[in-house]
Order: sequence, then structure tokens, then C-alpha cells
Amino acid sequence: MKDEQNRIELELQAAESGEFEILAISAGLGNGWEFPAQVLQESVGMWDKVECYLDHHMAQRSVRNLAGVLYSPAWDAARLGIVAKLRAVGPGAQVLQALGAAMLSEGVKPKVGFSADVIFTAEERRARKILKVNSVDLVIDPARGGAFLRALNQLSEGVNEMEEVKETQLEKDAQAVKVLLDAQKQQDALTAEAEKARAVRVQMCGYLLESGLSAAKLPEPVKARIRAQFTGKAFEPADLVTAIEDGRKLVSELTGGMVVNGPGHITEMYTTEDQLQAAVDDMLGAPREPGQEKIKAARLSGIREFYLLLTGDQDFHGGYYPQRAKLATTADFTGLTKNALNKIVANRWQQLGLAGYDWWNKVSVVEHFNNLNTITGTLVGTVGTLPVVAEGADYTELVVGDSPETADFVKYGGYIPLTLELIDRDETRKLRAYPAELAAAGIRRLSGLVAAIFSGTSGTGPLMADTGRLFNATAVTTVGGHANLLTAALSGAEWETVSTAIYNQPMLVKGGTGYAGVGPKMALNPRYMLVPRTLALTAKQILYPELAREATYNYQNQQRGDVGDVVVVPEWTDTTDWAAACDPALAPAIFVGERFGIMPEIFIANDELNGAVFTNDEHRLKVRHFLAVWVNDYRPLHKSNVAGG
Repeated sequence: MKDEQNRIELELQAAESGEFEILAISAGLGNGWEFPAQVLQESVGMWDKVECYLDHHMAQRSVRNLAGVLYSPAWDAARLGIVAKLRAVGPGAQVLQALGAAMLSEGVKPKVGFSADVIFTAEERRARKILKVNSVDLVIDPARGGAFLRALNQLSEGVNEMEEVKETQLEKDAQAVKVLLDAQKQQDALTAEAEKARAVRVQMCGYLLESGLSAAKLPEPVKARIRAQFTGKAFEPADLVTAIEDGRKLVSELTGGMVVNGPGHITEMYTTEDQLQAAVDDMLGAPREPGQEKIKAARLSGIREFYLLLTGDQDFHGGYYPQRAKLATTADFTGLTKNALNKIVANRWQQLGLAGYDWWNKVSVVEHFNNLNTITGTLVGTVGTLPVVAEGADYTELVVGDSPETADFVKYGGYIPLTLELIDRDETRKLRAYPAELAAAGIRRLSGLVAAIFSGTSGTGPLMADTGRLFNATAVTTVGGHANLLTAALSGAEWETVSTAIYNQPMLVKGGTGYAGVGPKMALNPRYMLVPRTLALTAKQILYPELAREATYNYQNQQRGDVGDVVVVPEWTDTTDWAAACDPALAPAIFVGERFGIMPEIFIANDELNGAVFTNDEHRLKVRHFLAVWVNDYRPLHKSNVAGG
């Protein structure tokens, strides 16, 4: 027991002298990194003369925390680590000595040990080579194996020698500490001077910032943005000039090149969605939206680039992958493409109309409906003439004529496949052609529906509510009689006959026996002569006398002053039949009902879970068209079914 007490006293005395043997680092896992024994053994020479600090201070180590210096490092095979001698030196030496004595004594001990700060290369969290040892620091709960092993008992090697060395070493240590403290004071002084110089420069930069912004005459939001970027910072004047120029360029782009007098005012702004829509419109050849003509949109190379840009669908699954999409926007591929295609439909519709396919618009009335219910097209007639009312006598009820006609909406449509292969092959020209074809199909369908009113049922048209076919030769005094069907070929004289027949048509009074055909004359001439393409020249020579070339033709008087226009009906195949119609603004006869617009609508289905995308790898361009075509009144119309056509 006495020997044990003597050993402890000797170790404490040695601890007070500031010499320890420590385990600097051992093989194993620390802070998530594995340090193999071979890697540590290869680095033994790097641990000589390495400083020891109190706690880690990797960003800025200070002399105030210096506690000791390592020397005589060696590899300890038993401990699989590097052991070294540690001499306590510096302002932290007393703390190091006290903790060393505590750690080597009996009883409860703190979790104190040594942690190495090293620079190393690694592969998959496993150290491969230690490049430098920065320090071995005394810390709480070290990461990898550092510990006090023993206090060096130099008394056993000769107390007298230790005492002689001790005084000399202490003098050297004191001198070294003084040098380090002086150096630290100088560093602190330099740091303080640098801070003062920086504060002066920041203040000067602030004056420069406000002066530059005042002279720039930028809008206040742009000034605020630049001010936030530079306030409280030391900066180079060139950086401020660059920021102001960027601000001017931004204002110039936002104002669309407009002349700015005085302080700038932003009057035109475009969103990312506006620019994308303009780019897609340009790519597909669609007209831009009104007000977006000045947008400087990026030029897209084709549908493939646009698809990948917005969907990120690099594997062409048909879905949307925001993590791979190159643009963060609320707009989507389907919506932008649909908008452009619908504008192409509208543009193509207009072009075909100018080419003659809107002939039906001249002879009919287009009406919008809010639902798909059966349409009842009531025709209100006239009261005939006002009867005499004797003095003191009662007024009699006026007989108002009506002729209700009905019609049902019919849905027309279909789809064109927009395959993922088409997108990947970048067949933009084919996609551009699709909506033009859909527009042509829609306007031809409507043209055919109106044309069939004249050519259906062997040229007699649909059955009216009064039980008579639209075109028949029965006298109007008979219920169902319309007296608007003849058989003579087209000529100037026959046009006059038809015009007279329409002019003399009685207005509707009441649909019933005794009332049929008793109204006053409609007193309107036909406005349009409807003919097949084979009769176009003949019709023009009749209505436009200057085209006539016969020597005896009196084209100064014939039809001169009368209102008339030739309408060629593309769907008529009979080469001799022709018809006449009044201006629908004065006497409406043919009605065209539309539910969602007179032009067909385009929809695109492009979800990756959509059946077509899943089973066929195709987005479908669907076209839908709701139309109802009917005749409300026979009086403004006349037909001539010529035999042999």
C-alpha cells in the first residue's frame, strides 16, 4: 500500500513538472471516418513538434490556448496507435497539468482526452493517407483514441539531472511564451487597424453608392435592388457601374423600347408564360396574342426542344418531371400547345372563308346557345292589316302568325395522334399541319350542312313544321304550300322570275286553314344567287352586266341598281340547279346554332396515366364541334331544280 502511495506522489510531482506520455491517436472509427493502423504508422514522423491547444480552434488558433508541444513520436503496436511525449508549455499549461494529474489519479474522472486535427485523403469514408497534422488538442469526449498514458517519472532517471534541466527549460518556455504573446499583440493591433480602415472604406463606398444611384435616374424599385446589393459593404467602383448598367438594360427591356422622358416608368411587362406562348406561336406559325407582338421570345428549334424544356420527360414516358424540367413555370406543354393550335385553327378558318368556304355565313344567321337542349326556332309573322275599330266598340284580338321549327345539336369531331415518336423525331412541320387540317374539316362540315338544306331530299330540302317540304311548287294558300320551286335553267329572265316570286311571297299571318297565304307581300328582292361552280360565270354575267359580251346585250339597264351577289356552293354536284336567298339581316331563313364557338375546339390529352399515352405512346389532338342547322322560314329562299343536271 505504501509503495502504491509513493508511485502516485511521484507521478503527481512529474505532472506538475509538465511532462506526460500520451496516446495521440489510435486506429479505428472517429467522426464517421475510419483510420487504419497502417495509415497511422506511415505518418509517425509528422507528429513531432506538433502543438497542443485547449479545445479545437480550427478557424483561428490563438496563443492564449497553447498548452504544450509533442515530441519523440513512436508507433505502439500494442495500442495500435501513435504515442508521444507532451511537454506542457504556454498559457494553457497549468490547465493541461491539472487535467493530466486528474486523469492519472484514482476515482471519478472527466471525459477528457486528446483529439487530432489532421488533413488526409479518403475513399468511401476510409482514410488513405495523412497529409498534415495541424495539432493534437485537449478536448472533452475526443473522437478517436487520444488519452493520457502516464506522467513521465524523470526522478527514476536522476532527480538532480531533472532539476537542472527544469530551470533551463522553464526559462526557454517563458521566453517562447513572451515571443508568442508579443506576436499576438502585434497581430491584434494590425487587426484593429485593418478594421478601422475597412470601416472608412465602407463609409466612402456608401457615399459613392448614393451618388451613383442619384445620377443613374433609375426607377425606384431598381434603385432599391442595387442599394440592397451594396449597402454596408466595401466594393470596387467597377462593380457598382456594372450593376447600374444592368439595371438600365432591365428597364429598357421591360419598357419595350419606348421613349422615356424624365424619370422612367415601366408600362409593359411580360411574364414567363407570355414569352413561352409567343415562342410556341412562332414555332408553329400561329398568330401571336394581341399585345404580345413586341415580345422578344427565344427561338425554339422544334417541338422536341419545347417538350423537354417544359416536361423534363427525357425518357418519353409521357409525363411531367419537374426535377428535370429546365423551366419553373405554371404553364404546361399541353396548355401552350393547345392555345397555339387553336389560333392556327382560327387563322386557317379565316383563310378558307376568304377562299369561299364561308358562303354559308352570307345566307344564314349564326346564334350562340348556352346548353345543348333542343332548339325551338319560333318565327313570328305579321298581323296583316289593322282592322277598323268603330266608335265605342271593343278592340278585337290581332292574329299573330308563328311557325315553330325545331333542331337538335349534333356533335362532330375526331382526333389526330401526336405520338411520342413524332416529338422525338422533332416533326414540327407535321404538327403545324394538323390544326390546319382540323380547321378545314370543320368549315367543310359546316358548309356541307348548309348546302344540304338546298340539295337534300332530291333538291326539295327538309320537312317544315307546316308539313311541307322546304321547296315545293304548291300554292301558298294551301297549308304546307311554299310556291318557291321552279325548274327553268339559269338566265337573266329566269332570275327576274324568281326575284318576283320572292318579292310577292305573303308574310306569315297564321298557320291554319283560311289564313294560309293571306298576309301582305314580303316585298324583298333576293340578295344572293347560289350556284354550283359550273354556273359561276353565267351568274356573274347576269348580276354583273359589265361582264357580258353579247352585241345585243343591254347591260346598261339589266339588273343595274339591283342588289345582288353570286355565291358558289362547293358541295353542290348538280351542274344546273341554282337557288336564291334574301339578305338574312332583313329576312332570316337559315340558322346555324353553336354551343362552344362556331369554330371547332382542340384539346390535348397528355397525362402519362392517360389511356392513349399508356397504351399507344401518343398524345391525342381531339377536335370537337357542336352544331345545329335548321330553316325557320321558307319565304326568303327559292330553288330551281333543272332537269338533266
